[in-house]
Amino acid sequence: MEAIVESLMQMFGPWGIALLMFLEHIFPPIPSELIMPLAGYRASQGDMSIVTVIVAGSVGSLLGVMPWYYAGRKLGEARMKRLAARHGRWLTLTEQDVDAASRRFREKGATAILVGRLIPTIRTLISVPAGIARMPLSTFTIFSLIGTVAWTSGLAMAGYLLGQAYDVVSAYVDPVSTGIFVLIVLFYGYRVATFKPQRSDA
Repeated sequence: MEAIVESLMQMFGPWGIALLMFLEHIFPPIPSELIMPLAGYRASQGDMSIVTVIVAGSVGSLLGVMPWYYAGRKLGEARMKRLAARHGRWLTLTEQDVDAASRRFREKGATAILVGRLIPTIRTLISVPAGIARMPLSTFTIFSLIGTVAWTSGLAMAGYLLGQAYDVVSAYVDPVSTGIFVLIVLFYGYRVATFKPQRSDA
């Protein structure tokens, strides 16, 4: 996994970082926890500036959450629930999940967007209820950007500060990330096989 990430960065530079961070929201087994520290390390080696790394990662991540926001905005809560009822086995999503996400968003509002960007998995899914609630795009973008920049900056700076020591750490990163990828695939298969749709009362 690490080799794939690094080769894309070598071939496309900052564009590769942005692409990887965009794909993280479409294909979660590519984690930002691997992408950004590795990009920060490459910045410490003089391949690009740390500012470029942070900007590229933040832009890619921000673009990655937009499709989820627009899906929620376009479909609305009722149609999202129908989608969950019809295709929930493959999405591993129930109507009750949609209800719960919308309820949490209504309780926390813009704070949920800001804090959610700092939490793995949640930083993608929180965009859906924001779209369902028809949060203004400007508000969604601002709060998403603040949280996204904080997240990508922290990860990038961790890799940057590790510097040469990252060569030692990276020996453990690839097998761990590969193991996580396998576990995610197995878990998804288990969820599909055992999924039991639950209709909400609404």
